[in-house]
Amino acid sequence: MYEDKELEEYRNLLKPPDHFEEGFGWKSVVGAIFIGFLMMPGSMYLQLVIGTGIGPAARWVTIILFAEIAKRSYTELKQQEIFLLYYMAGAALASPFQGFLWNQYLVQSDAARMLGVAEFIPTWIAPSQGSEALIERTFFHRDWFIPILFLIGSQIIQRIDQFGLGYALFRITSDVEKLPFPMAPVAALGTMALAESTEDKKKSWKWRVFSIGGVIGIVFGGIYVLLPTVSGLIFSKAIRVIPIPWIELTRHTEGILPAVATGLQLDLGLLFIGMVLPFWAVIGGLVGLLITFVANPMLFRYGILNRWHQGMGTVDTVFANNFDFYMSFGIGLGLAIGFIGIWQVVRSFGNGGSGQRGGLKELFNPPPGRGDFSFWISIGIYVFSTLAYVGLCVLLVPNFPWIFFLGYGFLYTPIISYITARMEGIAGQFISLPMVREASFIAGAKFFGYQGIEIWYAPIPIHNYGEATVNFRQIELTGTSIRGIIKAEIVVFPVVMVASLLFSQFIWRLAPIPSASYPYAQELWHLQALNTLLMQTSTLEGNSLFFQALRGSYVVSGLGFGLIIYGLLTLLGLPVLLIYGVVRGLGQTTPHGLILEVIGALLGRFFFLKRYGKMWRQYAPVLLAGFSCGMGLTGMFAMGFTLILKSLGRLAY
Repeated sequence: MYEDKELEEYRNLLKPPDHFEEGFGWKSVVGAIFIGFLMMPGSMYLQLVIGTGIGPAARWVTIILFAEIAKRSYTELKQQEIFLLYYMAGAALASPFQGFLWNQYLVQSDAARMLGVAEFIPTWIAPSQGSEALIERTFFHRDWFIPILFLIGSQIIQRIDQFGLGYALFRITSDVEKLPFPMAPVAALGTMALAESTEDKKKSWKWRVFSIGGVIGIVFGGIYVLLPTVSGLIFSKAIRVIPIPWIELTRHTEGILPAVATGLQLDLGLLFIGMVLPFWAVIGGLVGLLITFVANPMLFRYGILNRWHQGMGTVDTVFANNFDFYMSFGIGLGLAIGFIGIWQVVRSFGNGGSGQRGGLKELFNPPPGRGDFSFWISIGIYVFSTLAYVGLCVLLVPNFPWIFFLGYGFLYTPIISYITARMEGIAGQFISLPMVREASFIAGAKFFGYQGIEIWYAPIPIHNYGEATVNFRQIELTGTSIRGIIKAEIVVFPVVMVASLLFSQFIWRLAPIPSASYPYAQELWHLQALNTLLMQTSTLEGNSLFFQALRGSYVVSGLGFGLIIYGLLTLLGLPVLLIYGVVRGLGQTTPHGLILEVIGALLGRFFFLKRYGKMWRQYAPVLLAGFSCGMGLTGMFAMGFTLILKSLGRLAY
């Protein structure tokens, strides 16, 4: 994997700068308030309507607005100030209270009643069924006091926690081992494009490409999001030129492809994502999808996929197939990926990593001006946060053996985090071992007598900090001081908590969630609830549905299939990224969006790459950033239009 030529091109997109600045000031404070109270509600609304928020778009919209204000104030935004706004927007849009919208649905869902777990869902994540808080659809009720208190406490620990082991691993893998982190430049390039746009000099290619993507996003967003939203408010029925979330074809193809979920998602953003993702990973996804097209009818005929029947749509088909086969098979595939990742890390030590490996001197003497703090402070943060998680778990789930919590935090977490950090640094790939958390819960139930489902909602200290190393690498590539990031976190946190609570309350009061007002949630939340709660039945007394769905032979077959595919790809000299794509295609998620991703990958590889050469690697992420910005603008307009009209409709005249 280390020798893949495609990844080598990503490695050389950007080099670390020699000068660092904090970038924190009054602009950052105003930006945090702007993001929290103007961008967050739009992102929450779109997440419920079309299934994707405006995370990237909100970042670009914020930066463009502040850049234009700066121009008219005869000043400019530095690259570090722009990246800080970008970073804060990402932190602010992770709306904590939006999770409560899901929790209130889960407690009242048909899935919970069907699986017989509604009464076991703990009241410290949401009030129980029949609560006045749920009937009146309000968070401002005493029944929400404990869940809100629990959320605030866990969020504080989480904000501190990111500067612990993740930062320590960044120092080890980047400063000492000198790993290249091939995917980190992709995110940094967009902010650099906007930084160049604030200068009075002639605009660079980055700004032109960003603008092209922005115009495409505005036009498409007007048709995909704005038209159905506005028409639904004015007329009795919304006008949808493009179906949301997809065109359902399963019932039309069931005669030819039994037990296969088919359809087409016409979100143009998937086309641009396909252009940005590594080509062979996308093609691997197509291969995996084609395998399911052949395998599912055969599995149905042999009686393995026995719960599927004609007339099922996408959601029911996917759940039935997961129950019968793909949950167990997917666990085996995930184990294969985990073993392959560990093997790659072991092999990378023999290859010397990037060939520029440093020593302990670099660990304790970071580059000057980068805003680093002591390596031992980061270790102390990790120990403190892990013990805090352990304490919360012991308090919330006293019947579960506490030794498991210590093993999660101080044994499994550092090992898997280091493996992932090296894989991110070498090949830009995230590694996880599936079912470790779930298997330990089941072991606690089987061998230590635990019964219940509270453990599934506790803040278990199983974390993979390897991905955080990529974020710190992005910070470094943009020349931003880590001290500026710490200050930004302190400012963003209270804004996020207040804005998230207020807008979650407002959106919930507008209409029940899910309902026809929120089509994506209405279409897919039932499937998500079934999959989530099915797993949780494994720690209840009796023959749970989870154990009915779990098949050891299918797990072993998935493991063997993954290892065999890896061996064949290695022998044939094909890119190992293919196997990650194949696993994704076999994951039995809704396959409808993969078609546009493949078209985007083919266009990028065989048209744009030939026309623009290696520069296309830099054009593609900037084009995607511009498209996200354009979509975000239309999404924000639709959200504002909806909130204003529905608010007026609720006023008593």
